[in-house]
Amino acid sequence: MGNGLMRIKPAAWHTGRYTLLQTVAAANFRGYTPRLESTLQLTEAAFFGENIMTAPVPAVGVAPTAKPYTILALADGGQLDIESLRQHVPVRRCKHLAGQGIYHAGQPFQALYLVHAGSYKTCELADDGREQVTGFRMRGDLIGVESIGLKNYSCDVIALEDSEAWELPYPAVLRACLQLPELQTHITTALAAEVRSDRSWMLMLGTLAAERRVAAFLLDVAARYAHLGFSPKHFILRMSRIDMASFLALKHETVSRALSRLHDLNYIAVQRREVRVLNMDGLRAMAGTGVVLN
Repeated sequence: MGNGLMRIKPAAWHTGRYTLLQTVAAANFRGYTPRLESTLQLTEAAFFGENIMTAPVPAVGVAPTAKPYTILALADGGQLDIESLRQHVPVRRCKHLAGQGIYHAGQPFQALYLVHAGSYKTCELADDGREQVTGFRMRGDLIGVESIGLKNYSCDVIALEDSEAWELPYPAVLRACLQLPELQTHITTALAAEVRSDRSWMLMLGTLAAERRVAAFLLDVAARYAHLGFSPKHFILRMSRIDMASFLALKHETVSRALSRLHDLNYIAVQRREVRVLNMDGLRAMAGTGVVLN
């Protein structure tokens, strides 16, 4: 690519990923009720060696839920009743310090994770061994959907700050989908969002210059904060400049120059990781597109 860009994965890799995600997203869990009921016990045994609904809670690294939870606003705009979910799925709280991982690529795929607090990054290893950041996850996001249909997780998930995610064992999630249509809808929506995000990411890399990529990224972060009930015009970037550069396929110095340029144009005010949006229309004009990155 042009100056300042890092090498990205070939289109064939993305095409294969889309095929997998689209196939799973298109599936209707209700339509598979007979097969789920007849094979779920075998699936549970294959994953855990015991029935997931009666399995004891491990004591290492996580703590069992000890008190009721209320309604959680999801990233897709819906809501999930955690108490109703806990009647079907053994929800566990997993707390992570900044830099700790939820899971790593190659580990057996056993559960999905719902972000309750904090933020995480997803990343993979590039062909030359460098870490490639593929996304950022915030409260209400479902983590692990990229690995549905695989035996092992396909990426690393690392906490950007002290964070908490709720572990949802996947076989029990499949059973719960038969009783909780909103959970089925959320999983399907998350899969579809993964496809749209990847396509937008490739479109951005192929068509937007560095400053426009950074502007689109800031708009995306602002929109996500607004969805969580925070100000879209004043927020903290939880990721480092290096992580942002990796996600945008730019060099670290290029991201810093782009932020300085947006600052000089009075579109934003930046102090370390604190960002104030001074001219939202100007920032949108700079981005030039409604790209949704996460």
